Amino acid sequence: MDTGFVSDKLTVYFDDPFWVGVFEHVDNGKLSVAKVIFGAEPKDYEVQEFVIRNYCRLKFSPAVDTVVKESKRNPKRLQRDAKKTVLGKGIGTKSQQALKLQQEQNKLECKVKSRERKEEEELRLFKLKQQKKKEKHKGK
Repeated sequence: MDTGFVSDKLTVYFDDPFWVGVFEHVDNGKLSVAKVIFGAEPKDYEVQEFVIRNYCRLKFSPAVDTVVKESKRNPKRLQRDAKKTVLGKGIGTKSQQALKLQQEQNKLECKVKSRERKEEEELRLFKLKQQKKKEKHKGK
């Protein structure tokens, strides 16, 4: 029975003018991403405290298929690769796709809520207008 592969990764980088953290969660070949804006450059202990207190509240994007490589690597190699990633690219393209998908969903949700509020307001005004008409008619 295959239990699957679960991995979490946090990348903190400077995206002018703010420091941004990207949480990547890989579960059974599906990548979900959450983005957090820190503002000023966070210290290591601040990032750790943020993860401990707020990880459960993060809003992850919908899952995107990804290829998962399982291999043990030398810690020094991992450190060099992390440095190269931060200096070179920032966040990976799969992560960017997942963030874009999340952004589009949030935009749609906001649009739907806005439309509902507008329709409710129009209905309220219509009922108010009808009530005023009835009151004018009763007065004759």
